[in-house]
Amino acid sequence: MRKNIKSTIHKDCIKWKSSGKCIVFTNGCFDLLHKGHTDLLMTSAKFGDILVVGLNSDISVKMLKGEGRPIQPESIRLDALIKTGLVSRVYLFDDETPLNLIKIIKPDILVKGGDYSPDEVVGKSEVTEWGGKVKIVPLTPGYSTTKTIQKMNRQ
Repeated sequence: MRKNIKSTIHKDCIKWKSSGKCIVFTNGCFDLLHKGHTDLLMTSAKFGDILVVGLNSDISVKMLKGEGRPIQPESIRLDALIKTGLVSRVYLFDDETPLNLIKIIKPDILVKGGDYSPDEVVGKSEVTEWGGKVKIVPLTPGYSTTKTIQKMNRQ
């Protein structure tokens, strides 16, 4: 996670929770934003009042996906998420997983796509421990950033 942002995140979450808002959290690389991503965000936004996205930083994406990724820099990916109109806040994180971010935010609902089972979701035990829930949203068939990149490379 970025230095000096921890206190900002904490203040945001205290404000939301003291207002009785339900905080929903999801995360990902969101490289080449597509319909599958926006479907996940639309469904996630319906679960609560505030949708927070943990966005893998360029460093984190490279660790997870390898050389040549991300396709778009974090500033562009962050801006695209905000411009969907579905997301309340986007926080960048440099780690391989968003666990530290989840522990700070303490979301009421943690959402992941259908390529995960509930037991595979990072942060599941923490979220359920403080009374939150984990929701798995089915993937939108036919949409994958990796497959899109592979297709582009074949042309």
